[in-house]
Amino acid sequence: MIFGISTACFYPELTEKAAEWLASAKIPAAEVFLNSPSELAPEFLRKLRDTFQRGGTQVVSVHPFTSGLEPLLLFSEYERRFTDGVDLYRRYFEAAAYLGASYVVLHGDRKERQGSWEFYFERYARLDEAAKSCGVRLLQENVERCRAGRGDFLAAMKKALPNALFVLDLKQARRAGEDALALLRTLGSSVRHIHMSGCGPEGDCLPLHRGDFDCRGFLRELNDQGFSGSVVMELYRDNYGAYEELSQSVSILEKAFRSLER
Repeated sequence: MIFGISTACFYPELTEKAAEWLASAKIPAAEVFLNSPSELAPEFLRKLRDTFQRGGTQVVSVHPFTSGLEPLLLFSEYERRFTDGVDLYRRYFEAAAYLGASYVVLHGDRKERQGSWEFYFERYARLDEAAKSCGVRLLQENVERCRAGRGDFLAAMKKALPNALFVLDLKQARRAGEDALALLRTLGSSVRHIHMSGCGPEGDCLPLHRGDFDCRGFLRELNDQGFSGSVVMELYRDNYGAYEELSQSVSILEKAFRSLER
């Protein structure tokens, strides 16, 4: 198990500035949220990779800034737009592979869509095949505003696509009224990545030293499930103060995990 921070936590700070801070703080792992088309340019990616390598930070995943366009690009009935959308996402897949990441995160279609689940699963499988051809995998995220925010949809997806992989986002599970541990047990070894956050009276997306989230208990469940992937803090910028609150959360995760090994 490896612990880290998503560059999304720093938004709207520039992605390269977020990378510099993570590398200088020697954070073990990072998810890179690419925020604009120019951040897919080879020269930008080279500098980003060099920054992380200097700090010994492993990039584990990439998150596209076009997530909000996925219903239009990837899940409409217009086949040509889907084909073009796959070509666009191939750039993310290639960027992820270049940065040394294993995964690219997908939000998917909006929950109001009335189309069949089978249509969604077929589109997902085709997009995942494109990811595989670039040496990475697609991860379906449980986002509250999307179809995959529901536990029954995720269970059906796992049954229809036994090789599909998932990222479990704790704050999104809370917002959807879903039990994160129940989702974890349903998806089992298909969960490869965690978007971590704490919670409590102050809100549903907090650093781990605030609130009452049972961090050790959650890690124990991950461990019992045989999880060996990445756990990254993903907060919004107004959920915390100084950047050091992020690294403090990583330290809490590392300490809690070490305590399980005793």
